[in-house]
Amino acid sequence: MTDQAILVTGAAGFIGFHVARQLLAEGRTVVGLDNLNSYYDPALKQARLDLLRAESRFSFVKADLADRGATAALFARHRFAKVVHLAAQAGVRFSIEQPQAYADSNLQGFLNVLEGCRHNGCRHLVYASSSSVYGANTKLPFAVQDRTDHPVSFYAATKKANEVMAQSYSHLYRLPVTGLRFFTIYGPWGRPDMALFLFANAILAGEPIRLFNHGRMRRDFTYIDDVTRVVSKLVDRVPADDPAAANAPSKVYNVGNHHPEELMHVVGLLEQELGRTAVKQLLPMQPGDVLETFADVEDLMRDTGFAPSTPIAHGVRNFVTWYRDYFKV
Repeated sequence: MTDQAILVTGAAGFIGFHVARQLLAEGRTVVGLDNLNSYYDPALKQARLDLLRAESRFSFVKADLADRGATAALFARHRFAKVVHLAAQAGVRFSIEQPQAYADSNLQGFLNVLEGCRHNGCRHLVYASSSSVYGANTKLPFAVQDRTDHPVSFYAATKKANEVMAQSYSHLYRLPVTGLRFFTIYGPWGRPDMALFLFANAILAGEPIRLFNHGRMRRDFTYIDDVTRVVSKLVDRVPADDPAAANAPSKVYNVGNHHPEELMHVVGLLEQELGRTAVKQLLPMQPGDVLETFADVEDLMRDTGFAPSTPIAHGVRNFVTWYRDYFKV
């Protein structure tokens, strides 16, 4: 295994932390970047970072990718052969209130990463996209080849933009790029603005959980350990020229459990693990939301021999075990 450092952006974030930890466990050297912003409790980011910093092959850079000069200097200094770009302003609902934050991080920040890769000999950029790009798509399961030009949130629009920006750089500069459309990732060390975390907080506090569309939602919940395995398998798999991508070395995969779960079933599993009954507040559909997500992962399975498959009951149990330990509840 080469000792050349891999850059993982968003390394103090939920997915970035797990991916960095997986790469370190494989004996790789990792440079982790994060701006440690306060979108959610920075103490959680710091706790993740402390675990990574215990590894001798990990080094941390605090920087904002939207800072063009700082990003260019970082890439020029390290000349990363592989980049796993997971930093982003996340969250569908927040994008309705604060779209500018998404333009800075997800558009300007991503452009600066593409430029860093282009000018410094990067041989493979793996980047996070999202199932939200499917937007108003009603055909199930969602296939990579489906149209993605009807986003229903600005967050989704920025992720769609990332895909076409990456495609253009792959075509123009022969930069190998692999985009990962993540489907509702959950698990230990998760983000506090995500459903499982919000529900666990509310259930333990005896407060109502908010269930939109009166709880009649289905999500393809994907366990974090499956995600890290996918990234691990793909980081060294440099895409070949793809006729479907104007003969550019460019690929996009769905990363999902290919099994939508009823939201009420997931709430039931949480209640069971927490030993408490949730107070349910049934609300109408929210702007920017979709009724159901369901990943077609045939391409991923064909190219890597692996697809996420952790059962939801197992994943929820692991999340609650971590939650109880972390918050001492």
